[in-house]
Amino acid sequence: MDTTVKLNTAERVGDQVLNRPKLFSHGTLECRDLSASRKFYEEFLGLETVRHANVAMLLRFPGNDWAVVCMGVGDKAKGNHILNHWGLDLSSREEVDEAHARCHEFKEKYGIGKITTPIESHGNYQFYLTDRDGNWWEFQYVAEGFSYDDKFERGDILPT
Repeated sequence: MDTTVKLNTAERVGDQVLNRPKLFSHGTLECRDLSASRKFYEEFLGLETVRHANVAMLLRFPGNDWAVVCMGVGDKAKGNHILNHWGLDLSSREEVDEAHARCHEFKEKYGIGKITTPIESHGNYQFYLTDRDGNWWEFQYVAEGFSYDDKFERGDILPT
């Protein structure tokens, strides 16, 4: 018996969808020093960056239209909690282990803080690290056949 409950957006908010954005475009994080953080984003994480404002830069996965705005706020940077991390998917468990080793190897150069041990969790193989600004990043390998599109197409598995 299929117990999957599939609810669409209109069912969640009633008969009317209140907003219809054309794109989920960006998120925001804070950093202390844009130049130092930029090296981490480009050289260590492999992201593209562009300084688009006096106190901000954009970072993104190359060729992707979704970006993160990095606000240079100096000592006011708060970082985030591990549950509010930024995730990067890798192609294999071996790549996760290699990334983990590079975290330790380049910890001082890029100001990497905490580094967790790689573990299996909810079908993924992953670890987390904090950058020089206290932001958490996850490197993960997701199980074969996983896609976010599949999750949305399947719908809710629990009632909301």
